[in-house]
Amino acid sequence: MARTGVVQLTPSRLAFSSSDHPVASAGPRRAPPVAHNPATRVRAIFISDVHLGTPGCKAEHLLDFLRYHDSDFLYLVGDILDGWALRSRFFWHQTHNDVIQKVLRRARKGTHVTYVPGNHDEVARQFCGLNFGDVAICDEAVHTLVDGRRLWVVHGDLADGVIRHAKWLAHLGDTLYDCLLWTNRHFNALRARLGFGYWSLSQYLKHKVKNAVSFISDFEHVLVREGRRRGFDGVVCGHIHKAQIHTIDGLLYCNCGDWVESLTALVETLEGELKIVTWDSIHAPGERVLRWNDAETEQEPQPSIAVPAT
Repeated sequence: MARTGVVQLTPSRLAFSSSDHPVASAGPRRAPPVAHNPATRVRAIFISDVHLGTPGCKAEHLLDFLRYHDSDFLYLVGDILDGWALRSRFFWHQTHNDVIQKVLRRARKGTHVTYVPGNHDEVARQFCGLNFGDVAICDEAVHTLVDGRRLWVVHGDLADGVIRHAKWLAHLGDTLYDCLLWTNRHFNALRARLGFGYWSLSQYLKHKVKNAVSFISDFEHVLVREGRRRGFDGVVCGHIHKAQIHTIDGLLYCNCGDWVESLTALVETLEGELKIVTWDSIHAPGERVLRWNDAETEQEPQPSIAVPAT
């Protein structure tokens, strides 16, 4: 199927601005990859808030999701790496390497990969406008759906007043959130030993707190208003770890969720339908992830060479 989507990149723009900025369309790329495993083919995948570099990151679930989903477009919508956590305590599991390798391999094979940094990986914003390993880095992007609607793709921290005006308070909240995730991790370890599936205690508590619910509502409305002001038909974001697709005042609002609590991604099907996919169980545990240097030879096993006896 021919790809009709358009990826547009905009230069770094960290605060709301009424000025217009030039938009560059992504150049021609190689044909999309062919899935070697039985995989669901979708047009676009949006992933945010993976938080690689933290114990709470469910990298193995994300790897499993990517094994079963292939796409023409892949958007990394911020907080993929957790620079805040890595600066204070180093944690890096092999599965975190594997996630990066899998993304790079897809980019090499022709998937349009766009990385929109968030507040936890804000160090990457200094590279906006550049390409690394066929991954385009930009502060925001535009995705065009099959039906022609234009979605503003942005992490969303620019709509968070705490991040913008009281960063010290955001770091304090992040520390408390880590404690909650630690509790969640051990709680689910106990559930697993008892034969129960994954259930996010931290997400349940967060969505029951009145102030948190109010913050989420305010966050959504701020982004929708800004998206409308800029002339978009919808917004795709992350940041608040709350997967959602709904319409606010006539504008489409989509949140990817996260890979710490909800284990969700936003996908656009080949027909142009937007869906939230939850991936809270692992279907192919322990499958090897190809490294950068052996990606080209996945389907080309090296011939054996007979060594004559001496």
